[in-house]
Amino acid sequence: MKNKIVLTGGGSAGHVTPNLSLIPDLQNAGWEIHYIGTKKGIESKVVPKDSVIYHSVKAGKWRRYFDWKNLTDIFNVFLGICKSTLIIRKIKPNVIFSKGGFVSVPIVIGGWLNRVPVILHESDLTPGLANKLSTPFAQNICTSFAETLDFLPKNKSIHVGSPIRQELISGDASNGLSFCGFVEGKPILMVLGGSLGSVKINKLIRDNIYDILNKFQIVHICGKGKLDKGFNEIQGYRQFEYVQKEMADLFKITDIAVGRAGSNSIFEFLYLKIPSLLIPLPKTASRGDQILNAAMFSELGYSKMLQEENLTDEAFLDALDELFHDKEKYIQKMMRAKLPDGKENIVKLINQFNIERNVMQ
Repeated sequence: MKNKIVLTGGGSAGHVTPNLSLIPDLQNAGWEIHYIGTKKGIESKVVPKDSVIYHSVKAGKWRRYFDWKNLTDIFNVFLGICKSTLIIRKIKPNVIFSKGGFVSVPIVIGGWLNRVPVILHESDLTPGLANKLSTPFAQNICTSFAETLDFLPKNKSIHVGSPIRQELISGDASNGLSFCGFVEGKPILMVLGGSLGSVKINKLIRDNIYDILNKFQIVHICGKGKLDKGFNEIQGYRQFEYVQKEMADLFKITDIAVGRAGSNSIFEFLYLKIPSLLIPLPKTASRGDQILNAAMFSELGYSKMLQEENLTDEAFLDALDELFHDKEKYIQKMMRAKLPDGKENIVKLINQFNIERNVMQ
């Protein structure tokens, strides 16, 4: 009988792309892969349906502000647990791997109700709400940061590293330049605001575009629905809502980057040795996880950090200049980083879990 695994995680690309990085290795190891997510979330759009069996369930999101949807979403979570339980009972997977996000909680509980082992992965320095809720139902919690172990149960937590998409290292610079219509020789700035984009960062770039273009060509990944047609004809500036298959080529031509401080992005910058200016989401818009991520990378010398409350046009342009001027120092620090192979470690753990389960049976 073929080994089966359920992957879950969604709500934002940060909870999906690490799962995508695991799929080729799991397929090579002979796993039949199922993905449980929502019907309209980003996971439903980017999971490869030709090689992965996709199932959709209801999920509820807890908002950090008053909203009547918090009440109705409690009902959606209940529906999601019921449907997840039935789907998992039908699939009979050997293991469930959850990357977190509000989408994942019903699936984790559904797995627990079916007595299927659950492995979680926490990307941020401190655990998010979904993984906190899921921890009692999991056998193991894996982490990107070694320091995250201090916030988790010692008997079930493992530092494995961040699972990086293997295809990111195989970019082609000439393809990247051609894709953007850029010239050789002039430095390239990549701007990332996460899969949903950042209104604040987008405005910052566009308000200062000509000052930035004096020194850089700009590839701006601005998020769904956040393109501005008024900037389409500006030489040396290219904007995209979202990039998938060409991302490796764009990374290959990037000299420095600007972005939020989601864990997956900053570990990709570190893995690819791209100095970055991180502008984390403020506590008014998040639980503060990005501030902690950015502070840690700044302290280690991998990135420069600029908090949103200190964000002015002048401060931003100065920080950009300083980052580019000192980029070799940042690269040297990144070169000395000891990075565990998160993808390999997670696949090993999944395979080991399956071996142990088969022995017990």
